[in-house]
Amino acid sequence: MNNESIARRFANLAALMDIRGDDPFRLSSYRNAAEAIETWPTPLEKIAAEEGVAGLQSIPGVGKAIAGKVIEMLERGTFDAYERLTAETPETVLDLLEIPGIGPKTAATLHQKFKVSSREELRKFVDGGGLAMVDGIGPKTAERIKESL
Repeated sequence: MNNESIARRFANLAALMDIRGDDPFRLSSYRNAAEAIETWPTPLEKIAAEEGVAGLQSIPGVGKAIAGKVIEMLERGTFDAYERLTAETPETVLDLLEIPGIGPKTAATLHQKFKVSSREELRKFVDGGGLAMVDGIGPKTAERIKESL
């Protein structure tokens, strides 16, 4: 795994945590780590092999817990916390955030209240007139979402 794919995994984890309404401090730490890892000049794989957890912790925003998750990702391609989270909130929910008019709160409402967890499910929901039932989505936003789909 390269630094970019590791960073993307942490950014996705933070986005899913945001949708779920998890602790903002924890998701902020994952976002910060993702940003630092993405631009770090040395491959994390090399740092982990040569210096282990301590070497990874020299990267700003990477503490012991995140360094452990990096090691786990390098060894297995994933890490337990991510697997547990995506078992409850599918990664496809992140696709909803790419649609203009849908932010983390709206994505959370769509997933938790209406069981919409993908673009395809959203398309069916919209076609059935479901947007009228979602608090916070007015006519203009509803139209923007329809056009985006």
